[in-house]
Amino acid sequence: MHVRFALLVCGLVWICGTGLVAAEPNTLTPDEIADGWILLFDGQTDYGWRAASKANWKVADGAISVDAGEMGLLHTTSQFADYVLKVDFRNPSGTNSGIFLRTPAVPTNPAADCYELNIAAPAVSPFPSGSFVNREKARAVPESAEWRTFTVKAEGGHFTVALDGQTVLDYADQRPLARGFIGLQFNKGRVEFRNVKLKPLGLETLFNGHDLTGWKVFPGKASVFSVTPERTLNVKNGSGQLESEAQFGDFVLQLEIFSNGKHLNSGIFFRCIPGEFQQGYECQIQNGFKGGDRTQPIDCGTGGFYRRQNARRVVPNDFEWFAKTLVVSGDHMAAWINGYQVSDWTDTRPANDNPRAGLRLKPGTLAIQGHDPTTDLSFRKLRIAEMPPR
Repeated sequence: MHVRFALLVCGLVWICGTGLVAAEPNTLTPDEIADGWILLFDGQTDYGWRAASKANWKVADGAISVDAGEMGLLHTTSQFADYVLKVDFRNPSGTNSGIFLRTPAVPTNPAADCYELNIAAPAVSPFPSGSFVNREKARAVPESAEWRTFTVKAEGGHFTVALDGQTVLDYADQRPLARGFIGLQFNKGRVEFRNVKLKPLGLETLFNGHDLTGWKVFPGKASVFSVTPERTLNVKNGSGQLESEAQFGDFVLQLEIFSNGKHLNSGIFFRCIPGEFQQGYECQIQNGFKGGDRTQPIDCGTGGFYRRQNARRVVPNDFEWFAKTLVVSGDHMAAWINGYQVSDWTDTRPANDNPRAGLRLKPGTLAIQGHDPTTDLSFRKLRIAEMPPR
């Protein structure tokens, strides 16, 4: 019992009699977390999703399902550009549904304003499962009423689609849509979805592991930023700021963090006013929680947006490396910790050059915070991808 429990905490389950370890539905393995994967569906709630039509979307038994209502999408609140997407789906033979890629909330023409990855038998649609509707037909494979898996790779205008491990579509768009939401469609018949996972692609290194090239230490402050023999970036003491030379507007940022003390406080600032001290949005780092309840974060909680939205759950532990993914697009921002989405916030304030005072859409610098004299945190695998205009 104790061994099985330990494995389940990591999203793994021991398969009796085989000696193999497999992932539980709607979880990530440690290797997937280290490789940059995030969960778009937590298996229990519709957090991070929004319905764009009146259909009976519901979450039960570890799946998102729908079988009645108006045709339309349940879509992510975050937009994505280049990625690998994995989705399990299950449907009866009469279903006509789909997974929409780089889509607006309400698409009108799948040949022009989105990529509609179809879920339908040949008897139901001229574009069988794995096709891009009104763009290109997939290679036919046998239909099934069991759980099936799409794996989609989207890089610029090039898309590949595998269905249950078999490549069924290789499509190139000469005038590609660059980014958009991911949508689950209700059209006709019952359909279920689970294991909705995404790995961002195209991220470039921000920290070379040798020195602080590409970064500037804010002068006259107490924090000490250094590169350790293990090639991690460390900050001690505070307050202080390490600011990127480059500026970013809409982006996906991934990094790993280690808190070398209990409940230490730091943060990743973004869209900062260049050259000013901590004048940006702040994605918090603080692993403390109240009364043993991880849904009650101390001081906003890791992955929350400081003074804007608390993390809904404190996922990481001090004295352990953990992964953070930050996705920022227009007025919307969200964060994942160890692949689990903990925040989902839209800035509805009036426009202002300073994100502390209002909505800032234009690019700004990134900054790593030294908070106070107790600060002692380490960072590694800092990578970023800018999102192109749609």
